[in-house]
Amino acid sequence: MNIQLSSLQSSEIKNLELLAKQVVEGFITGMHKSPFHGFSVEFSEHKLYNKGENTRHIDWKLFAKTEKLYTKKYEEETNLRCHIIIDNSSSMHYPVKQKQKFGDLNKIGFSCVAAASLIEILKKQRDAVGLSIYSDTYEFYAPEKGSERHRKLIINELEKTLISQASSKSTETYKYLHEIAEKIHRRSLIFVFTDMFQTNKNQEELFNALRHLKYNKHEVVLFHTYDKRLELDFDFEDGPKKFIDIETNQEINLYPDSVKDTYKKNTESFFNNLKNECLQYKINYVPVNIHEGYDSILTSYLVSRRKV
Repeated sequence: MNIQLSSLQSSEIKNLELLAKQVVEGFITGMHKSPFHGFSVEFSEHKLYNKGENTRHIDWKLFAKTEKLYTKKYEEETNLRCHIIIDNSSSMHYPVKQKQKFGDLNKIGFSCVAAASLIEILKKQRDAVGLSIYSDTYEFYAPEKGSERHRKLIINELEKTLISQASSKSTETYKYLHEIAEKIHRRSLIFVFTDMFQTNKNQEELFNALRHLKYNKHEVVLFHTYDKRLELDFDFEDGPKKFIDIETNQEINLYPDSVKDTYKKNTESFFNNLKNECLQYKINYVPVNIHEGYDSILTSYLVSRRKV
């Protein structure tokens, strides 16, 4: 993470759009030093300015570097359509936070910042973006559009979701994925942020829904969002603890060390099964530890964009 973002650590998020811009700027800077430097990071096409043309689109920053007049070239239609799907069930609000701070986010907070960062890089590429948010209901839907007004509407919804509190909302993810799939008809790049937890144990139904999203040749990226230290490594101090299911409110008392090995074995098996199922159905599976930053999110966009 670059110095600019490091200065934001542990500060409360008050302007999601500004934070997303800083995340993307840091990512682009890092790309020049990475194996992905071959990807397009300039984002604007230019043509020489012809006398008599409107001067509004002259790129003055480029003029300062080259001493030549270029205008930014805009396409009438966007290059690509992208739809972001966010699971807002109560399990995504783990770990429970009173305030969302950059560098100390829970799963839903991380997903909202990641989604806002994707929207910022989509903006630079002039790609259209839509958003779906679901929990125990279909909370929000916006179709894919490329206007600035539309993007601000989506960012505003992400800001509201980021500061919302968990309220024992269970969900059946597969139901809403089917519903969203019915809404998206034109070939799109689809990003799904979810921890893959649901009260219904039938994983087959969940993958049928993901396959439904593959219909019409959509490119689907599953960001499996989790807290590695707590949810995968089960790294709790030993001693009697009460664990409460954030969706069902079921409680269990136990000593973490007494179940740690079995828990880790079962959880790792769960992760591996998800990966293998996604591989089988040609869904891009990206496990995302919420404490490791946003580079894997934005890199996945660039890689998937080329496929579409």
